[in-house]
Amino acid sequence: MGLDMPLREAMESQRAIRRLKADPVDNELLLRCIELALKAPTGSNAQNWEWIVVRDPEVKAKLAKYYRQSWRIYGGLGRRRMRGHDKMLRNIDAVQWQVDHFEEIPVLVIPCLRGPRLTFFPMGASSHFGSIYPAIQNFLLACRAEGLGAALTTLPLWSTTQARRALGLPFGVQPCAVIPVGWPKGRYGPTSRKPVEKVVHYDRWGTKTPPSA
Repeated sequence: MGLDMPLREAMESQRAIRRLKADPVDNELLLRCIELALKAPTGSNAQNWEWIVVRDPEVKAKLAKYYRQSWRIYGGLGRRRMRGHDKMLRNIDAVQWQVDHFEEIPVLVIPCLRGPRLTFFPMGASSHFGSIYPAIQNFLLACRAEGLGAALTTLPLWSTTQARRALGLPFGVQPCAVIPVGWPKGRYGPTSRKPVEKVVHYDRWGTKTPPSA
């Protein structure tokens, strides 16, 4: 169905797809997904985003190196913490596959933001990244509709300085995420999530009964 896929179907079957084929992804298809990402709202309608499409093996290799450095710590802690939790360990295995095969992934999409970074204040960080994450979700849904696999990660960006250097970014542009994109080795399917009743509170924390209409 491509982009004619019903929105509900795309949302209900979207998942992080990390195991990807090395087959190339057409640039026109990728730009179509980014174009839909740009329909998202931004603070003050600033549209202060930039998108880096990475296919260069040298750049991918540098980001892969940073990814492995951070994953060595993060993944190791995750395996120890999730010992005995088979479902979570399967998720960690999928990330491990991506880490090990990062250079083989056909394309990386790096959403970035222009402008001053006030991320050392909690509210500043929320406002700053709030201008890019709606667009990222649009992009991920467009990829899902087109049958592309994609998954957001920030681990290759743990050293923003190194990542910026690898991507040739000026100081005023901050990379916000790395999205590996390609054709899935597996297939999409329905996702399992907690029931909405388990996570919704009314008026204040802990009130699980909705007020009378």
